Amino acid sequence: MVHECDVAVLGGGPAGLSGALTLARSRRSVVVIDSGEPRNGPAAAVHGFFTRDGTPPGELLAAGRAEVEAYGARLVDDRVVGVVADGPDAFVLTLASGDSVAARRLLVTTGLVDELPDVPGVRELWGDQVIHCPYCHGWEARDQAIGVLASGPMATHQALLFSQLSDDVVLFTHTDPPSAEQRAELAARQVEVIDAEVAALEIDDGRLTGVRLANGEIVARQVVTVAPRFVARSELLDSLGVEVVEHAPGVGTRVEADPVGRTNVPGVWVAGNVSDLSAQVVVAAAAGMSVGAQINADLVAADVALALA
Repeated sequence: MVHECDVAVLGGGPAGLSGALTLARSRRSVVVIDSGEPRNGPAAAVHGFFTRDGTPPGELLAAGRAEVEAYGARLVDDRVVGVVADGPDAFVLTLASGDSVAARRLLVTTGLVDELPDVPGVRELWGDQVIHCPYCHGWEARDQAIGVLASGPMATHQALLFSQLSDDVVLFTHTDPPSAEQRAELAARQVEVIDAEVAALEIDDGRLTGVRLANGEIVARQVVTVAPRFVARSELLDSLGVEVVEHAPGVGTRVEADPVGRTNVPGVWVAGNVSDLSAQVVVAAAAGMSVGAQINADLVAADVALALA
């Protein structure tokens, strides 16, 4: 089956659904392709989203999908396995099912992958007692014994932010010890620094009980924060020549785009975590809405030019 549309949206998360909603309300034909692997799937709730704080991620997406469908957009639960440009204003997407989508514009909202530190226990508790963002999960970790695993350049920044939420924050130097200046900053906020590599997290009946160091010592902790390497899900765009850049050393990669979401390839637009690594759910949704409006205006301009010609 070939689905033809004005805009194909790759990714059905907050950015993709918000963009699709905006486009569908502008009477654009829209196809949203989603593989059902939301980044925040392990989390119990979405936080910091005005009027939706505490909503389970699946519930939020279900509501968004229903709204998008109500305006005539088509939702396809499938995976994009190939993308080619087939002339001006023409992209063809091949899906895992064998179907294809032909679209005039692409809105890419595929998000990112969190590359976690290779420490036993981290992945098992990820999104629950192992967290990374004080604005997503900080309130839930308040007043607990928090350990910060220093495996990248953001560790000191994390520890300082979490020290606003708890008086018991410890930074484990692990593989990326802080500088002398950073140690002074941590001391100013009463953050203890333990110079040791972490061997594993101690888990008892599904609950984090401590951090085991390489020397065998166990430091009791209730929450551990890590800084993943954020890697944009951009592999499908390689064949189109879309520019992907290193966001910052050790932090991750993102798709390069201008302030309105336009990439270096005409007709390809991005929104959400694929281009903004720090965007929370509410920010990604806002970006999707904004970029959707930009795409509609771009299509109107193209239609006017075609009519004049």
